[in-house]
Amino acid sequence: MSSRGICDKVAVVGMGCTRFAEHWGKSVDDLLVEAFAEALQSAAISKEEVDAFWLGTMMSGYSGMTLSRPLKIDHKPVTRVENYCATGSEAFRNACYAVASGAYDVAMAIGVEKLKDSGFSGLHGTVPPADGTAAQLAAPAMFSLLAPAYSKRYGIDEDQMKEVLTRIAWKNHYNGARNVRAQFRGEVSKETIRCSPVVAGSLGIYDCSGVADGAAAAIVVRAEDARRYTEHPIYVKALSFVAGPGTGPTDPAYSYTSFTEVVASAEDAYAQAGIVDPRAEIAMAEVHDCFTVTELVLMEDLRFAERGAAWKEVLAGTYDLQGDLPVNPDGGLKSFGHPIGASGLRMLFECWLQLRSEAPEERRIGTIARGKKLALTQNLGGAPGEAVSFVSIVGTEPSR
Repeated sequence: MSSRGICDKVAVVGMGCTRFAEHWGKSVDDLLVEAFAEALQSAAISKEEVDAFWLGTMMSGYSGMTLSRPLKIDHKPVTRVENYCATGSEAFRNACYAVASGAYDVAMAIGVEKLKDSGFSGLHGTVPPADGTAAQLAAPAMFSLLAPAYSKRYGIDEDQMKEVLTRIAWKNHYNGARNVRAQFRGEVSKETIRCSPVVAGSLGIYDCSGVADGAAAAIVVRAEDARRYTEHPIYVKALSFVAGPGTGPTDPAYSYTSFTEVVASAEDAYAQAGIVDPRAEIAMAEVHDCFTVTELVLMEDLRFAERGAAWKEVLAGTYDLQGDLPVNPDGGLKSFGHPIGASGLRMLFECWLQLRSEAPEERRIGTIARGKKLALTQNLGGAPGEAVSFVSIVGTEPSR
């Protein structure tokens, strides 16, 4: 499957991102205003110049008035979207398509979530009635099934698997400790990670992403107009969003060692962007590390490693800040937590900083200096075998 795409038709010219944290003293309105204001300042434009808005939030507001009221948007279209944990990415995709179509000159995608206000840990909300075949498990339990399945399929013993997952958590906390916007800004020793209390299966506390509040925003325009707003725009090369059939939990053949939706969306995105060898061509990736084992499996689904080899790449440091392909250089969901509506745009914000060489020197990746000019974001929603997946690719130069 490959869609036509909108390669190099749209560019990002401004972005904003709050710190992700337990914002007990800030409201949804406060977070939206903060991300919105930073994005406007980044693009050097006024509120009146934005023609249309796409708001991504799962449970922190309904209708476009969630955004129009605090921002005092005067009679302009505001569309509220939701697509599981890929909600922020969905807002970005829709804003990009709107500009590419010619309907609007300037559009904003903005995402927000305040999970801490719910009183619950993790996702919350009412589950609609279904046919009874859906797994009645919490997210850590569902994703914990990936670890033993991967170990068995590729012959990795329990201790080795624990070492691999520990290193993923260690890497992402190392990166997050160098990011002023991260929720958790401390390095965590491998021993502490390895010995943390078990949450589900073999997954411990440090194998799970945190719960946070936050907001992020992006301003997009037609590519030919981009340099009117910034000397260093980021061009959209690919946007792919797929929803799977949700048959995994009832399919005896499902292996729990791959997200088929990620494979499909990645291949579509690579085709749109003209990428043949993602491992060699991409400078960095922000991926959906809701759990450490998720990041491990994603490395193979995104073709950053051969099947059954990602665990070796993790231990070799391939995905470290100065590795061949840095993954989650901002700290990922592991360090930021996961405010649903904001996470996809937060991933894009890191691409924005790194590709423009604006990330702080202490966590600036080495692949940009070595000549790579493309970045990828991957956002997953749902559970193994029943998910939606988004993949975007952005770059510093138009290809034509």
